[in-house]
Amino acid sequence: MSKKSFTVCLLLIVALMFSVLADASGRQFYQAANQENNSSSTEESTSEAGEESEEASTEAATEESEPPVSSVEEPTEEETEEPTEVIPWSWCNPNGMTTLTRFNTPEGYVRADVEPGSFGEYVRSYPLKEHGAPIILHDGTIWDRQDVHVAVYDLPIEYGDFQQCADAVMRIYAEYFWSIGKTDKIAFYFTTGFLADYASWRDGYRIYLADDQATFYWKHTSGFDDSYETFVQYLRYVFIYASSFSMDVYESYVVDMADLQIGDVFLHGDNPGHVIMVADICYDENGKTAFLLADGHTPAMDFHVLKNPLHEDDPWFYEDEIVYPFETFAHIYVEGELQRLNYLEKFDY
Repeated sequence: MSKKSFTVCLLLIVALMFSVLADASGRQFYQAANQENNSSSTEESTSEAGEESEEASTEAATEESEPPVSSVEEPTEEETEEPTEVIPWSWCNPNGMTTLTRFNTPEGYVRADVEPGSFGEYVRSYPLKEHGAPIILHDGTIWDRQDVHVAVYDLPIEYGDFQQCADAVMRIYAEYFWSIGKTDKIAFYFTTGFLADYASWRDGYRIYLADDQATFYWKHTSGFDDSYETFVQYLRYVFIYASSFSMDVYESYVVDMADLQIGDVFLHGDNPGHVIMVADICYDENGKTAFLLADGHTPAMDFHVLKNPLHEDDPWFYEDEIVYPFETFAHIYVEGELQRLNYLEKFDY
């Protein structure tokens, strides 16, 4: 072999060995790099897993620390109970058309019992004019005092200044007897002591005044007539000659407050006299009385329920307030002037 060929072979062998060594070195470098990548990926996976585990633990701890949510639904705004509104007591039901339905009893009071068909029931059920109605005089004009009443009865009033205070009380008693068909009990005394009974008038008798201008007597001049018009004619004649004086002298007696009834009166019979009527009664749990008062007044006017001057917003008069002299708008009464009329009892004639 020539020296040149030997040199070529030697170079080939050296190149081959260098190639083998480079390949081995490259594989080692690749494996090392791959292991490093795998290790880094493992650490990242481990780190992410740890973070997820920590978050899960935190959420679990948070859930355990929070109170359990109730399964009962909270009430809606509509379902929430509103606080009860306290409404002040008022005596008045404006739509009520009788004393029973217009006038509320005071707090803690209940109305006194009345018998069906009794005068007490009749007065309680007697029609009132609309709430706020004015008091009208006998001639159709409005009275100049509209500050003394809380209600007006729809009781008929005749033209002319005849149906005054005592006459209005007689009128409602007479209307009661007329309504229940007991017209034989309608009778009133004149101031002279003459008893004018409706039965005689119905049967055709009329009342005449003797020449002495002090004595009355009956005279038969007409036939039997039981019409309402004849009844009213009789009442007009009574109103002329009867008064609070005759009511006091012939038709009443003193009663005690503990025995008060609807239809009883505060009655002053002297001249000038005056009378007002108990229109309704109620009691508290201790038996204390409260009552309403009705007045016809002078000149002749609508029968009306009086205000109590002691309290503007409450027309009831209370037993503990009644001291004598007892003052109302209508009159001042002294002890012994609370009386009961004997109209509901049988006259002896």
